[in-house]
Amino acid sequence: MGTDLMFKALADPTRRKILHILNDGEKSAGQIAEQFSISAPSMSHHFNILKQADLIYARRDGQQIYYALNTTVFQDLVTVVLDLLGAHISEREKSE
Repeated sequence: MGTDLMFKALADPTRRKILHILNDGEKSAGQIAEQFSISAPSMSHHFNILKQADLIYARRDGQQIYYALNTTVFQDLVTVVLDLLGAHISEREKSE
């Protein structure tokens, strides 16, 4: 898992909105894109970054591409964040 790629992907508000849209289930690229006022190449760029970070899956059905959340990676991300918080809390408790 590339946590750097995940955090880079999550740093952009457009990509966070795409993930929020996909929270309701699989959507076509067109269904997602119609909720944004940016060009198709820009949408494709955002989809590619999210795929590289393994935050979403893509599947082709004819000429349509459908995207869905990769929930396994989100579970891994939560584990990383909780580990970071746990380490921070432990260090703070040691210094008290």
